Amino acid sequence: MTRLVLAWHGSADPRSVANTHDVVDHVRRIRPSLDVQAAFLDHATPTLEDALSADRRRAIVVPILLADAYHARIDIPHRISKSAAQKTIQANVLGHDGRLVRVLRQRLAEAGVSPHDPGLGVIAVAVGSSHDAANAHTATVAQALGIATRWAGASIAFATGPHPSLAEAAELLTDRGARRLVIAPWFLAPGRITDRVATEAGVHGIHMALPIGAHPLVAEVILDRYDAACSSPCAASLMDRFSSHGLAVACRGV
Repeated sequence: MTRLVLAWHGSADPRSVANTHDVVDHVRRIRPSLDVQAAFLDHATPTLEDALSADRRRAIVVPILLADAYHARIDIPHRISKSAAQKTIQANVLGHDGRLVRVLRQRLAEAGVSPHDPGLGVIAVAVGSSHDAANAHTATVAQALGIATRWAGASIAFATGPHPSLAEAAELLTDRGARRLVIAPWFLAPGRITDRVATEAGVHGIHMALPIGAHPLVAEVILDRYDAACSSPCAASLMDRFSSHGLAVACRGV
């Protein structure tokens, strides 16, 4: 069986690392026969290159990322190509899967948010990118959160990079009639950026829900990306083509 390597961004924050291992545990509980390993792009070990080089079996790398931007398009393929003699396929990112939006709705509910509150404005805060298409896709998260609610509105805000900022999103929703605001952090784990967002929110009196975190639905999305990569014609043909050479390949968009 092709092993599964989860490529996390990585963080110096121990809460983020703990979240990584919790997600791995969820994946293993759902599919105990699958060999699953976490690897990191920065701040933690093992690095993705080390994880791939240490085991020469076939591997599917699932980028544990919410946006199809720099890390998925450039960084991870480059790291795969540097790994020693691997037959490796890169799967798609987690992206804006509806199951992840469901988890974020659950985090809002846990924070006391009602979908029937007409005075509420919800700000989905995410990491921005220099890739405009990735930012446009991320903006759809706010739209998805607002479906079937009576909220005054839902808006995206970016913690880094492009506009709108948190302050700009707050002003937009206030102009739409929101009397109260809450932040839905579009992050997989707590860390330094979410702490910074929470600090800024506190200055403005805005409450913040928890990030997506470790959840069985996150594990389901990961396994779907793995299965799609395993079963794609692209992956099968490349594995056959390069099996005798042990080359690393990226087969994105499956």
